[in-house]
Amino acid sequence: MKKIVLGLFFLIKATFSVAQTDRVNVFLGSSGDHGQLSPAASGAFQQLSIVALTSPGTHTGYEYLAKDIKGFTHNRFEGVGCMGSGGLILVRPFLGGDDNGQILHKATESASPGFYAVTTSESVSARFVTQKDFAKEEYTFPTGEKGFFIDLGHTFNNAFVHNEYKRVQNRIVGKLRAKTTCHVGTYTVYYAFEIPEAKNWRIEGNKIWVTLASSSQKVSLDIAFSAVNTAFAEQKVDENSSRDFMDIKKSSEDTWNSLLGSVRVKGASDNVDLFYSLLYRVFQSPYMISEADGSFRGTDGRSYKADTKRYHGWAIWDNYKTQLPLLELLQPKIYQDITSSIANLYRYGKFDFAGPHEPANSVRTEHAAVVLLDAKAKGYEINIEQIQDSLCKDTLRFDFTKPDKYLEACYDMWAMSRLIPQQSAIFARRSADYQGTWKREFKDLSKNDVDRMSARNMYQGTIRQYRWNVPFDVMGLRELAGGKSAFTAQLDDFFDGYYFNRANEPDMQALTLFYASEKPWRYQEWVHRIALDTTIQYYFNDNSRGIGAHIDRIYKNQTQAFVRTMDDDAGAMSAWWVLSAIGLHQPLVGEPVFYLSVPFFESVELTNNGKPLRIEVASWDKNKKYIKSVEWNGKDLGRLWIRHDELRQGGVLRIVSSETPTSYGLNNIWISGGGVVPK
Repeated sequence: MKKIVLGLFFLIKATFSVAQTDRVNVFLGSSGDHGQLSPAASGAFQQLSIVALTSPGTHTGYEYLAKDIKGFTHNRFEGVGCMGSGGLILVRPFLGGDDNGQILHKATESASPGFYAVTTSESVSARFVTQKDFAKEEYTFPTGEKGFFIDLGHTFNNAFVHNEYKRVQNRIVGKLRAKTTCHVGTYTVYYAFEIPEAKNWRIEGNKIWVTLASSSQKVSLDIAFSAVNTAFAEQKVDENSSRDFMDIKKSSEDTWNSLLGSVRVKGASDNVDLFYSLLYRVFQSPYMISEADGSFRGTDGRSYKADTKRYHGWAIWDNYKTQLPLLELLQPKIYQDITSSIANLYRYGKFDFAGPHEPANSVRTEHAAVVLLDAKAKGYEINIEQIQDSLCKDTLRFDFTKPDKYLEACYDMWAMSRLIPQQSAIFARRSADYQGTWKREFKDLSKNDVDRMSARNMYQGTIRQYRWNVPFDVMGLRELAGGKSAFTAQLDDFFDGYYFNRANEPDMQALTLFYASEKPWRYQEWVHRIALDTTIQYYFNDNSRGIGAHIDRIYKNQTQAFVRTMDDDAGAMSAWWVLSAIGLHQPLVGEPVFYLSVPFFESVELTNNGKPLRIEVASWDKNKKYIKSVEWNGKDLGRLWIRHDELRQGGVLRIVSSETPTSYGLNNIWISGGGVVPK
């Protein structure tokens, strides 16, 4: 557990740790507009999470530097924008005969995966632990009059829609509806909570006052969520309320260690800490919405049953390039259920953002077809025939009216050409239409709006940034740019001029294009620069190109971790760093090929579904960013890329690094739109 006492971090400094939770700093990105993250007690892939509601707060309701506490809320979508999302069920402990909106003041706090605790200047302390959408809360009060104020209508950003509930003795059971992220749709949470030590209840609509015995000092509150019905929420309370706090904490830690332990790294201690702190964010969403008997709700609001687990809570536009491929690498069994759940969207109702009956808080689902193609190409069971008509119908909603959306829609059309063989030629032709738009909108960089955020009605990006967004046909893109030399010069200008936007995703994969240029070694260089070194950032998520640049490391193990205004976007940004640290990036989601770069560690070990995969760097040195040679299971690989099916076989990938660029692998480079292309 990492502890913070009035801003003082206690960092564990071992070279290697078996208990990976010990390396996680859950306070990373929890201050200001630098990641939109919180240190909430959060179980893996679960909606229920608890942390202080501070004043002022950020998108998660929590600000590390703030000392005023208005209570504790019970969910949030970590790392997303639109002024935050979640904040259901506010619980505020109070002293005296009644609550009058009194504020508590933070003195110390501590947190680790699944656990959060705070003490206040008023001698009230609280600690929380979560596991499988159940939480045990323990509050310690001084002797005297005291109680809880509970607001069942509380949300972030005025997202409350409706609540209905009943009280049976000291238990509240209800159904709460709120707007999803960005207020686009509506999701439902079924809940149950119990306060065994409650003495009296006063209820006025969605506001509840609970008084406690004056002699009570330690008081518990047990709460559970379900995405199916209140009976399951009550069942979780019944099954767990008698459990000891530390027993639940140990179970939560075991779950987190199992997930984090799917990859082990050895190297510089500060990088190890940063690695696990960012990896933790990869496993927070999507949320598991099915119950033990297989029950779940579809996006049509109806109840169904499945033989496997079901997930919801999507941010696919944000994380399909990084977080989802990383989840697949590290947790293939979970990933099968995740991709089956994405396929389910086409059966029960898929919305680009969210609909009126979401079973969990959600953001957006664009490029779901690309994710399904990628899963199918990697050997996962995806029944395309069952959802074929819905997949095709979904393409009718694609937006071809804006330059950025045109390129993105063409990417989906490329995926459809592979998912639906009977209509492959039609979708392939539609995909190739990107070329006309690219020539008209993106080729000429002399126009005065090419560096303006959201010019030509584009979304959170510039012409320079979106022009690289043709991952499915890099060979064609290279020719449109004027050939290999011109393509290289334009890439150099883009990165050396710091026109890229690392605060958001539009050009996230642009780095990989260097492997199609005359300077492939620059990919290896820039991965290290952006992940580990000071860089320059001019663009921000308030749709501005700042006059002054943000000059700093982007990824830091601090409360103000990322670029100002940079959201982690449901693990998208964290996953980019983790993949870079491993030395693997997928240049084209939909094609099971990974580009190689020098890992940030001496060795990386993936459990790899029972066939261990070890990636090691011979004589690792932080100054050696370039690949000199690669061996795969003792034999020279001869290339700078590797196939997914090769990685799944397990073995040892040995990289020899160099301080200077080399020509290794240049005669055998995989480029989309051309396949394996000799130099």
